[in-house]
Amino acid sequence: MKISIVTTLYKSKIFLDQFISEIQIALKQIQCIDYELVFVNDGSPDDSLQFLIERKKEIPQIKLIDLSRNFGHHCAIQIGLNYASGDYVFLIDNDLETSPNVLIEFYNEIKVDQTLDVVYGYQEFRKGNFLEKLTGSIFWILINKLSDTKIPHNILTERLMTKQYVESLLQLQDANVFLGGMMYWVGFKQKGLPIKKGQRKGASTYSLKKRAELMLQAITSFSGKPLEWLFYFGITISFFSFLFIIYLGLQKIIHQDEVQLGWTSIVAINVLILGVISTFLGIIGIYIHKIFRQVQGRPNAIIKRVYE
Repeated sequence: MKISIVTTLYKSKIFLDQFISEIQIALKQIQCIDYELVFVNDGSPDDSLQFLIERKKEIPQIKLIDLSRNFGHHCAIQIGLNYASGDYVFLIDNDLETSPNVLIEFYNEIKVDQTLDVVYGYQEFRKGNFLEKLTGSIFWILINKLSDTKIPHNILTERLMTKQYVESLLQLQDANVFLGGMMYWVGFKQKGLPIKKGQRKGASTYSLKKRAELMLQAITSFSGKPLEWLFYFGITISFFSFLFIIYLGLQKIIHQDEVQLGWTSIVAINVLILGVISTFLGIIGIYIHKIFRQVQGRPNAIIKRVYE
């Protein structure tokens, strides 16, 4: 049995020594001697790549994939999964917020119940300050309300997956990558285990801007409902504007010169036009959304060099 450890590099140099040491201890604990450590360099600005090239001389199981630039965490993960050759693939962030020792717990769980395809970690209670907890909760509520794919709240990157599951996941050709949704859209039998995250050394590379971009990516990749809402909003405006125009016409017929249409009628007509335009844009947007998801042929990441 071979296990592939997949992780990405971005400002990771300060964690790598301890990470490699702890993951090797975890592998020894589960008596796994056939393994590979797959590191994907996602355009890291530090010398993480050079450090691992040197470590590879003493640890031949290290496999390095150097991307041509920073393509983002999820795209880098996709590349790592594609290069993993193990019977099981363990996905983990190397910032040590989650201990590599969770591999032991995940492995034991998947061996006890061999019908499982994935064992993943989740937080029972989110760490961080009030704003981080609030925005995190809003994100998971929103994505589950908007998407047809139900995603467990507060999931972590860390998960142990069978080769069959990984191969099925990689069959998805989404150009707008949101792995949190894709991993549950493919189905299979999955089980979550509560994991307590530690405190990261140094600032997180996931800024507020990146979190907002991830939320937008998640919603637009897994839901067309915002476009549907735009359509229904346009229909509603058009309907009430039409009723208002009828009301003004009746008032003019009944009261004649007492009712001055003037700017009021102009406003009503403008609102009606706005409603019609919004309706049409909503319909067109729904179709463009569907076409857009089908026709993009651009790769999600470009590999500069592989060190095997």
